[in-house]
Amino acid sequence: MRWPVGLPAAVRNPVSLLGVAGATATAVTFLGLLLLELLGYLTNPYAGLLVFVTVPLLFILALLLIPAGAWWASKRRRQRPDAAEWPVIDLGVPRQRTIAAAVVALTLVNIVIVSLAAYGSVHYMESSAFCGTVCHTTMEPQFVAAQVWPHAKVACAQCHIGPGAGAAVEAKLAGTRQLYHVLTGQVPRPVPSPQRLISSSRDTCEGCHWPAQVHGDRLKIIREYANDEGSSESVTTLTLHVGGASPRLGTGTGIHWHMNPDNRIEYVAIGANDSTIPYVRLTDRRGQVREYLAEGTTIEQVAGAPRRRMECTDCHSRPAHTFFFTPGRAIDTAIAEGRLPRDLPFARREAVAAVSATYSSRAAALEGIERALVDFYRPRAADPQHVSRMVAGARDVWQRNVFPAMNVTWGTYPNDLGHVDAPGCFRCHDDTHKTRDGTVIRQDCSLCHATPE
Repeated sequence: MRWPVGLPAAVRNPVSLLGVAGATATAVTFLGLLLLELLGYLTNPYAGLLVFVTVPLLFILALLLIPAGAWWASKRRRQRPDAAEWPVIDLGVPRQRTIAAAVVALTLVNIVIVSLAAYGSVHYMESSAFCGTVCHTTMEPQFVAAQVWPHAKVACAQCHIGPGAGAAVEAKLAGTRQLYHVLTGQVPRPVPSPQRLISSSRDTCEGCHWPAQVHGDRLKIIREYANDEGSSESVTTLTLHVGGASPRLGTGTGIHWHMNPDNRIEYVAIGANDSTIPYVRLTDRRGQVREYLAEGTTIEQVAGAPRRRMECTDCHSRPAHTFFFTPGRAIDTAIAEGRLPRDLPFARREAVAAVSATYSSRAAALEGIERALVDFYRPRAADPQHVSRMVAGARDVWQRNVFPAMNVTWGTYPNDLGHVDAPGCFRCHDDTHKTRDGTVIRQDCSLCHATPE
């Protein structure tokens, strides 16, 4: 067999030559795909997986074939008595200088390619597209919800990966475990809510939301609709005492008093979604401590339980992946926002009924919602355009909240902001958490909101 002229003897074997050819081909492929990526021609989220993960992995495997082949060829020569000895490198020989320079140049090129691929893969794996679309079925509920709520422009990694190398390593290890679950079909359905972000909200939320900022009162208007023919509207107007805290002045009022940096609130939580809080400990700016125990709880029962410090996410438990707890509340919001028409008879009632039904799949739901609404309004000679808007709005509501493949439906993920759909505030503010001297955590509506006159 005649080997290519100019190659060192060590790589003149089939395995090494396969590695050389593979490394060359994948390097050219990577550079070409990288150029297309930079120019914006590759917009599919799966393209990043190809460019920054698959091709670089093949490139590295091809590089490994080169020394593996050289080792294999060397072993074969050693097994033969007439095997050639190790070559002598003499840079005084022009041909050997050329080969050495080529090896050094190719090594530098390989280092650049691997470095670009590593940087691109890390950057891509921190993108929301990677988090939400690569494991499409598993993460679809969270990805869809994130896109339609106020944190839609915040990348997943900004909240789920804290600062520093330690947080990144922890997140990647967790991701490796989750990938194993996906590949082996062991993903829980639905995916349970994490008890805590990987990093504290002091490293995530507070990068944008300053806890010492005083917000004062904010007006909140809640619109609800009846199931009568006109979908009658009722409006509840609340003045929320959002308040805030000033460490400089040593004051704090309203709901955000809880986040006063001078206060340290610790608690013990038990039950699914931290639904029960039997113990609360408050340390104020003067160092005075008050311990509150729920009715029927003793200090001995919670002495060994892990304590958490209160953070933003203890109330804002679903800041980016929010789902409506009931179909009625979702439809009311859609009507109030103009995404679902109200001028059809019994609009609210029929929309709620359509999205409340159980469907086996997305396709079945889209078909079933349309059939239910069209069949109801056809004999009533309703405006076809209004019916089409009704169908589109109801479908949109369902698709934002229900995911049969992951067993996610109405009420799967409760939200602790408030106290209507989940215990929320009442986990502590229930008039039963008391100190030894009888001081209680009050369940007083006026602490958080008032109804304007």
